[in-house]
Formats: sequence, C-alpha cells, structure tokens
Amino acid sequence: MLGRVPPSALVGAGIVSVQLGAGVAGRLFTEIPAAAVTGLRLWTSAVIMAAIGGRALARTLGDMIRRRRWQDAGVAVAFGVTLGIMNFSIYQSFARIPLGIAVTVEFLGPLAVAVVSSRRAIDLLWVGLAGLGVALLARGGTSLASGAVPGSRGGPGLAAAGIAFALVAAAAWAAYIMLSASTGRRLSGSSGLAIAMVIAALVVTPPAVAAGHAALLRPGVLATGAAIGLLSSVIPYRFELEALRRIPPRVFGIWMSLEPAVATVIGLVLLGEPLAAREWAAVCLGTVASAGAARGASGAAQAPQA
Repeated sequence: MLGRVPPSALVGAGIVSVQLGAGVAGRLFTEIPAAAVTGLRLWTSAVIMAAIGGRALARTLGDMIRRRRWQDAGVAVAFGVTLGIMNFSIYQSFARIPLGIAVTVEFLGPLAVAVVSSRRAIDLLWVGLAGLGVALLARGGTSLASGAVPGSRGGPGLAAAGIAFALVAAAAWAAYIMLSASTGRRLSGSSGLAIAMVIAALVVTPPAVAAGHAALLRPGVLATGAAIGLLSSVIPYRFELEALRRIPPRVFGIWMSLEPAVATVIGLVLLGEPLAAREWAAVCLGTVASAGAARGASGAAQAPQA
C-alpha cells in the first residue's frame, strides 16, 4: 500500500508525525517528568518493533549466540545505548526550550556527519551558517528567557541547560547515524534496530521509573505514551524506510532538513511556544545549512530518525 504513495509524501508525513509526537510529549510534561515520557516512548517502540520482527529477531539472536558474534552484538548494544541517550537528551531539551530551537540544535549532528563525509570547500559555508544560527540562539531571546514549558520557572539557566541537552542529542544523533550503518551491515533486516530499541528502553528505564513512579501506571498516561511511541518512532521509521527504497539518501537528507521548521510550527500550535525574530532566523539558518550539506553529501549515511 505504501508503495503507491509518493516518496515526498512519505517523508513529509514522517516529519510531521515525529514532531507531532514531540508536541504531544511536550503536553505530557505537565503531568509527568520528561524522563518518564522518554521511557514510555521507548518502551512502546521496543515492544512494537519486537512484535513486528519477532521471528527475525529470535533468529538473529540465536545465530549471534551460536556463532559467538560478540563484536556484532557489541555494535548493536552501542547503537541502542546511543539511541537511549539521544532520546533522553532531546526530551530533556524539549522540557526547557521551545521545540523548534531544540530540533534546530539537534540537527547539528547530521550536519556534521554530512560535512565530514563530503569534504567539499562549499561545506564550510554550511558550517558557517549553522554556527551563525547557534550564535543567534546563544545571545538569547524572549522565549528562551521565559521558559518553554507551561508552569516552568524559566530563566537563562534553564535555557542554557536546554541548549546543552540539545547538543548532547546532536552528538548522539551523529553517532547514531554511523552505528546505524554499521549495524545494518552486520545484521539483516530490521533485527538490529529492534535490538537497539530494546537496549535503549532498558537504558532509560532507571531514570524513567525514578521520575514517574506510580504516575506511569495511570491509564491516560499509558495511552498517551503509546501514542507518542507510535508517532515518534514506529510510523516515521516505516515511512522513511519505504521512501529510502525509492530516492537517493542525498534527496532524503534535503527533505529532512525541513524538520526544524515543522517543529517550530508544531511547537507554536500545540505548545504555545512563540519565537522571537532572532530565533526564527536561527531556525532558518539551520534549515538551509542542513539542506545544503545533505545536497553535497554523496556518500554520507542518512539514517531515519530514531
């Protein structure tokens, strides 16, 4: 069925789904902490991924143990740990600064991978544009100073922590891209991703349980968490995987550069996060830099967002 849908529509729907899931997560932050929401997202994603690819996953694990492929297992575990860190960090960022700004900073990770793999002189321009965008954010703005989440105390310290968490997520996303490619070469199908999802869910379980406690068992919270997992991981991954079968990774990367702008709009509509003119300019610079770098990255591995 998805084979009849144009790739551009699949990528666009995936982008909207990811950021809509982030917006729903942001609303849930008013009921439970960000760490607990991260756990709900990854638990849901892990269960669905394991259920969908259960037989293939069992075969892969059995073959790994039988042949003692410990190096392959180590790569998959590292992939999962990175996935857990990336999700935990970006949700901590969402809880402190506007969604659009957090996603813009997070995109520095894929941008760095594209630039390093391309090695063209013009890529210095994209690095400069991205650096200028970050400099604009570092100088502050009205929405950063006032705090991103309704009911939060806000302030420069909260904004700085939000930017720091987004930078950690960017570094984790860069590592995710490299480890995703390595895992895909070592393990067939989606079993590598399923293993990584389970590992990521285990990684965030201690802080998620410590933060959420009994609130995690409330039916409404569980249902919302399941919806976040579907919107943020399962649906976009399926759409992006189908799109990547029909378009070059370079084109996929260019289309994905629209994500910061979509995140900004959803943050404004769902979370009431208006941006100052300086911050809108930073988002635009980040989008242009990501698109330019992706256009020139002929050999970069552009993995779907986790």
